[in-house]
Amino acid sequence: MVLKQIFDTDSSTYSYILASNEGNAIIIDPVTKDLEKYKNIFQELDVTLIFSVETHTHADHISGSGALNEIYGSKILSSLDKMDSRAHRIQDGEMIELDEIKIRCLHTPGHTDDSYCFILESENPNILFSGDTLLIGGTGRSDFQNGCPSSLYESITKKLFTLDDKTLVYPGHDYKGLTVSSIAHEKNHNPRLGNKSKKEFIEIMANLNLSYPKMIDEAVPLNKNFGMPDKD
Repeated sequence: MVLKQIFDTDSSTYSYILASNEGNAIIIDPVTKDLEKYKNIFQELDVTLIFSVETHTHADHISGSGALNEIYGSKILSSLDKMDSRAHRIQDGEMIELDEIKIRCLHTPGHTDDSYCFILESENPNILFSGDTLLIGGTGRSDFQNGCPSSLYESITKKLFTLDDKTLVYPGHDYKGLTVSSIAHEKNHNPRLGNKSKKEFIEIMANLNLSYPKMIDEAVPLNKNFGMPDKD
């Protein structure tokens, strides 16, 4: 298996391409403006895109999943509750399998109510694609899109932090140039979570004083249709 991490400078978003030994690929959290990057990687690796996976409904960039579906016919895997021939609605605990690649879906609400993380269980150590739920030295915010700091704390401490300490953590964003962490490191050193009670975490989240996401009004409606204008 080949793993590629792609960084979008405008939104500080990480996308991930996983290519199987049989020439098939999965992309996690693609960004519309980076479609040419992805096309070049697919050509370089000589792979066919099969699945496009969304960790949640993004507020800071336009999803590329819909556009990739139009180009490659790739199936979109997301938690959106909608009837759509392009997509499959994932469930908590579901396994995504593509050749030797095996990924387990984990529902981790808190950043948004539809947030999912994905564990690549076919590698040693396992790899966690944590979306905006768990960041390196931080977490996603919890003050919009039905976010909830209490749920976020539960998702991280009772689901993610029960994974093997050696599990690698690849986040959906980073703003400091960091690329990968581990469950052990985040349990012990994440300033929002390390040895913090739920009450302490909720207080931290309530006092972040973050600005309103500049793209949210444009991004969320489009991303409810996988980044594409609604044809209705």
